[in-house]
Amino acid sequence: MKIAILDDYARAALRLADWGRLGEVTVFSDTVTGAALVARLHPFEVICLMRERTPLDAELIAALPNLRLIVTTGPRNASIDVAAARAAGITVSGTESRKTTTSELTTLMMLALNRRLMPEVAALHDTGWQMGLGRDVAGLTLGLIGLGNIGAQMATIGKALGMGIVAWSPHLTDARCAQLGVGRMDTLPDLMARADVASVHMVLSDRTKGLVGRDAFAAAKTGQVFINTSRGPLVDTAALLAGLRLGRPAMAGLDVFDSEPLPMNDPLRDADLVASGKLLLTPHLGYTTEATFRLFYTQTVEAIRAFQAGTPIREL
Repeated sequence: MKIAILDDYARAALRLADWGRLGEVTVFSDTVTGAALVARLHPFEVICLMRERTPLDAELIAALPNLRLIVTTGPRNASIDVAAARAAGITVSGTESRKTTTSELTTLMMLALNRRLMPEVAALHDTGWQMGLGRDVAGLTLGLIGLGNIGAQMATIGKALGMGIVAWSPHLTDARCAQLGVGRMDTLPDLMARADVASVHMVLSDRTKGLVGRDAFAAAKTGQVFINTSRGPLVDTAALLAGLRLGRPAMAGLDVFDSEPLPMNDPLRDADLVASGKLLLTPHLGYTTEATFRLFYTQTVEAIRAFQAGTPIREL
């Protein structure tokens, strides 16, 4: 079989799993779109996706007559048109995922921004020593926009750091908040006005796209640190940039973007905001850990072997 492994930025797939005797395996470490993507994928019977890095919509699926199996890392992938694949007789499979990586990165960003880590690292190299003061997170209020699995982990971490925790989401219940010992806010602006650190942990859908916008940032508490490690389109990027320039929020950390990889000419690559420490950008690192990728690629190989053997596999 001709097998394509897509978007292996870290060039880790062949190292972390045994792809031997599966067929002809080709690894791509970059992301392409449009006609170039169709031409790239046309020969392959199996396509192995890394999360949502390359979307497979109905039009693309229809242009790939040799395709028989799609394996995505993770238990779901909203960027695959599963119905179109099934209609074309293509099997779509997923893997398990580890559950703690994103909350770890969110905590890292929260501490780095509040303690001015990046500006102080730059100061050490540029002028020789420290140049400012950071902020303790103990005693601050952590506002969670979404209280699902990752939001709940952040509540636990925040408490361990001595923070007060409040949360809001469109359908958040008093019972869920009571279960986790979290205060429930009535509206998103209410949460933004209360939170010293606001962190997004929502699922992206048509209803949540642009959820955090101008009104939310206008309500942001003085000195607020805003973090999004969930999905880029949950936040109105233009509203966030305008808010940063007005000091609402005071700082932001983003691990996810509307378009990924982030284009070199994207407005978020604002040299002044980045150099000043007001904006921390990371290249979607929330799930990119050695243990996670080993699980992803090992189970991808297992799915391909099972498909070849005609035995049941985990389907989306």
